[in-house]
Amino acid sequence: MSVRITVREVTAAYTTPEGRALPALGPVTFSLQAGSFVCLIGPSGCGKSTLIRLLAGLQRPTHGQVLLDNTPVIAPSRRVGLMFQDANLMPWRTVLDNIALPLELAGAAKAERQEAARALLPSLGLADFAQAYPAELSGGMAQRVALGRVLVQQPELLLLDEPFGALDALTREQISLDLMALWAQTRQTVVMVTHNIHEAVLLADRILVFSQRPGRIAADITVSLPHPRHLEDTYHEAFGEIASRVRAAINQT
Repeated sequence: MSVRITVREVTAAYTTPEGRALPALGPVTFSLQAGSFVCLIGPSGCGKSTLIRLLAGLQRPTHGQVLLDNTPVIAPSRRVGLMFQDANLMPWRTVLDNIALPLELAGAAKAERQEAARALLPSLGLADFAQAYPAELSGGMAQRVALGRVLVQQPELLLLDEPFGALDALTREQISLDLMALWAQTRQTVVMVTHNIHEAVLLADRILVFSQRPGRIAADITVSLPHPRHLEDTYHEAFGEIASRVRAAINQT
């Protein structure tokens, strides 16, 4: 299942220690179709992560409204899964038990949650590491576990806040391909923050380019490349043209 997103005239501001309002985002207005894969890209500090928090219900907008389907977002929801850059795995739990943690917290029986977690391991490239501990994993494998911990909840909306930013280029490419394959199976709505233009073009159906703070949508670029996509596609002319459009939009912000 997936969910439609509507963002209406949303702004967000923070209060400084001196009591002054510091605008971080907006106003922004857009809608995302259910099952779409959208990347947010733009300069650091432009409000992309703030928008993720608003979509997750972790923060309320200063003005405007965020809706999942037709329901206003006012608090975190089990319909939404959220993954940050840090894996934050529990070192005393195995890979299997780390992935199953959300189901345990939700009260699922042990056999049920372990079955659900184990079913994810092959698609995450972790089939041989069910009983491994975080200290035995590479950075890329730890991020796969963190992704599995989100996916095991079967969210309708998957929010990814620069999840692969700390990984080396080759590992990042492979996990991006794995993420695409998982999305092709589930067709959840995905919103992902990235600073990598090629990653955005490879993954997304649509790229929203944000301006400098307070972030506004400077460009809304459709990625018309067919699925499934492969790393070889990054060398094609059509891919380069879209990447150039994204770069030009960023340069103009």
